[in-house]
Amino acid sequence: VYSGRMEKYILALDQGTTSSRAILFDAAGTVRGIEQQEFPQIYPQPGWVEHAPEDIWESQFAVASRVLRKNAVDSLQISAIGITNQRETTVVWERATGRPIANAIVWQDRRTAARCEALRAAGHAAMFRERTGLPLDPYFSGTKLEWLLDNVGGLRARADEGELAFGTIDSFLMWRLSDGRIHATDVSNAARTLLFNIVTGDWDDELLALLRIPRSLLPTVCPSSHLFGETSVHLFGQAIPIAGAAGDQQAATFGQACHAPGSVKNTYGTGSFLLMNTGETPLFSNQGLLTTIAWQLAPPAIDLARTRDAGESDNTNTRVPEYPLATTRQSRAGLPTAGTPFTYALEGSVFVTGAAVQWLRDELQIIRTAAEIEPLANSVPDSGGVYFVPAFTGLGTPYWDPHARGTILGLTRGAGRAHLARATLESVCFQTTDVVAVMQADSGITLKELRVDGGMTVNNTLLQMQADLLGVPVVRPTVTETTALGAAFLAGLAVGFWESAAQIASQWSVDRTFEPKIAVDRSEEMLAGWRRAVSRARDWAKD
Repeated sequence: VYSGRMEKYILALDQGTTSSRAILFDAAGTVRGIEQQEFPQIYPQPGWVEHAPEDIWESQFAVASRVLRKNAVDSLQISAIGITNQRETTVVWERATGRPIANAIVWQDRRTAARCEALRAAGHAAMFRERTGLPLDPYFSGTKLEWLLDNVGGLRARADEGELAFGTIDSFLMWRLSDGRIHATDVSNAARTLLFNIVTGDWDDELLALLRIPRSLLPTVCPSSHLFGETSVHLFGQAIPIAGAAGDQQAATFGQACHAPGSVKNTYGTGSFLLMNTGETPLFSNQGLLTTIAWQLAPPAIDLARTRDAGESDNTNTRVPEYPLATTRQSRAGLPTAGTPFTYALEGSVFVTGAAVQWLRDELQIIRTAAEIEPLANSVPDSGGVYFVPAFTGLGTPYWDPHARGTILGLTRGAGRAHLARATLESVCFQTTDVVAVMQADSGITLKELRVDGGMTVNNTLLQMQADLLGVPVVRPTVTETTALGAAFLAGLAVGFWESAAQIASQWSVDRTFEPKIAVDRSEEMLAGWRRAVSRARDWAKD
């Protein structure tokens, strides 16, 4: 028999580029259980990257079920689910069946580079940037969705008839978790589509018309901390509120307690993404940074954590929060994006960081595990003049060059696997330093420290290199699962599991701080060599 005295948790679903994870967090923000499952990557041709949406769903549901079972947690102990996801990855499915009509096109995919160039040549770049905060680049969802409608037989006609649904991964998971009762996304994911006006807070009709995308395809846009609905009872034996959603990098920023304007975090994963909180006003970049919505908070609709204690579970999946109309930004696609004002961020996107280590492991096979790169890199005092530009899928901030390709320079007869390993770690730090330079220039804010998270932050050598190149402290938190933690925090706030962002920030703590150790002239010399190497890698591939 369920008792209100049983310990409560938030379940975070962290759907990433190479794996799906499920993490249980307690009220102190401590990890109480974690499960992970990789799924296949699909490379149909050079520059194309796909996922099978069923692989994503099956792996995500499997780890969610397993983390509850292995930790002997009943679904009644889950106060809410928060979702965080690989962002711009694009899925289209049938409304009637929930069946995907094609593989998902992954954020790394470059197949729409020529289309983006054509839109730029036609003079549309300024309009997209002013309304969405984004450059015209194949990274984002809009041109991916257009490509699917144009290249999968019969799809455009079916979209026009209202038979299909589009979403980023958060939307697809919510649809499946609710058996199609929820077709929604949050503002942070909507802001990555090239279709959402980040100033008005609505899908933009002119941009939709330009890409010939019907509104009927699109999800309802809601706050990031919001009662979206509930899971279907048959999945976990009990309907669980879905109360938080955010793109992975925005979730990590929230989880790192970067709640004040000027605070900055970097996540080192498959790629690396550096975000600076800029407050309630969008700040537009002149040097290749993205302007994006970080999150939007909303007051809880009801104290769901307490009503579930009393056994008042609502299994209808239809409960909708009511917010004060004074704080509403009305979305014609469905419910209002109601709540507090948007919090905006500047973002720098580095496409390949952890993926470069995977390449050393899987393709060159010079290491057997990712962890082996640190001792190998430390076996030499420096990279011996070797520079590695890992532009496997082009370059992101500040270059935005989809035609750049991976390049290794400075090889001599004495260069070996250890030098390449060290150059790979340095490439991660060089790319981050490039982003910080333009972020400081555009914002006028001098970086005081860099908060870091993601799988690569277990590598102390990497973080010391980063501090040396930036010349500021690099701070690793005690809980490095900050992406999932951010999603958990957003969900918990919506149901009263946590009372405020201030309470959340008070739980953030430091594991280790890395202070700069090398002379400034040495770091500048290394950066000059890196930028020469980048110039050789640029504009290599042609469509």
